[in-house]
Amino acid sequence: MDSTRQLKIARQIQKDLGEIFQLRGMAAYQGALITVSEVRISPDLSVAKIFLSVFPSDKAPEVIAKVEQENKTIRTELGKKVRHQLRIVPELHFFIDETLDKLERIDSLLKK
Repeated sequence: MDSTRQLKIARQIQKDLGEIFQLRGMAAYQGALITVSEVRISPDLSVAKIFLSVFPSDKAPEVIAKVEQENKTIRTELGKKVRHQLRIVPELHFFIDETLDKLERIDSLLKK
């Protein structure tokens, strides 16, 4: 069970990362649209799991690899945004959120 502080910090990180990806633009990620769908943060606020939704989904592995390459710069930018809320900027671990793909698959199966 996540504490209230964890949930607040997770929402703030989700909002700030969304802004960071929006400012970088689609061109930085091979024309893919990136959405931060969920953030889960550890109880000690030192590690954040970030789930990214990528459209079109066939570019997801390439985009995640690019985001992982830029992890340090993204973390630095995030640190500038949350410097008044957090003492330590959490480590960022990025994952592909496949919820939309699963929904599409289920929807297509139900239509058959």
